Amino acid sequence: MVDLKPYVPFTALIIFGNIENLILASQGAVAHVNPFILGGLSLIAVIIWLIIGTYGTKIAIKYADYIEIFGGVAIILLGFQSMLEAMGL
Repeated sequence: MVDLKPYVPFTALIIFGNIENLILASQGAVAHVNPFILGGLSLIAVIIWLIIGTYGTKIAIKYADYIEIFGGVAIILLGFQSMLEAMGL
């Protein structure tokens, strides 16, 4: 059985990161990007982040609070950026 305790500090980033992925996917759809290419690239990105997250957690767990703050700010900024671009501003 997999021990999920090391991942608990990163739960908020996982949730908001998935929301950000949805925002970026909708932005790609609005830009008329080929959905198969977008889906393939998204899948590759998710697999890479899964690998980095799995092995990086062991190293970065002592910095979890800082990573969560930095990641949260990055997600918020990217969300605002995509909303402004969607509105044409």
